[in-house]
Amino acid sequence: MGAITYDMETPSSIPAAKMFKAVVLDADTLIPKIMPQAIKSVEILEGDGGVGTVKLIHFGEGSQYKSMKHRVDAIDKENLTHSYTIVEGDALAGVLESITYHVKIVPTEDGGCICKNRSIYHTKGDVEINEEKIKEGKEKAMLMFKAIEAYLQANPDA
Repeated sequence: MGAITYDMETPSSIPAAKMFKAVVLDADTLIPKIMPQAIKSVEILEGDGGVGTVKLIHFGEGSQYKSMKHRVDAIDKENLTHSYTIVEGDALAGVLESITYHVKIVPTEDGGCICKNRSIYHTKGDVEINEEKIKEGKEKAMLMFKAIEAYLQANPDA
């Protein structure tokens, strides 16, 4: 099994704690509300939302995938970090064992934040990963982040 790592940083004018709440703590209800074409629903299969929780994500009509399961590996509300692993689903495309994400929201001096995201793709055997597929995934993640940011800007009390 091999591992390929990608890092992405996205700046935002939204305060770090507010962005963390939206992107991590409220994501299961917020994303289906603002981007139902991407994610239709999220259901908890095991756990209480904390470490060890297993979630089933149902993708929306606009997605090429149907569903995936992910497990919460770590969540730290004080340090604004969250790690989770996709452990099952057609998003793994039969060539990946799993994909692990490490998210850290870092406050900036201007009152905004930077969302740092590390993605680690664990391949099956010696499988080569299509770079275009990775790029597509990163672009979709960026669109989702920007949609959440726009929602928070339009709804300051959210």
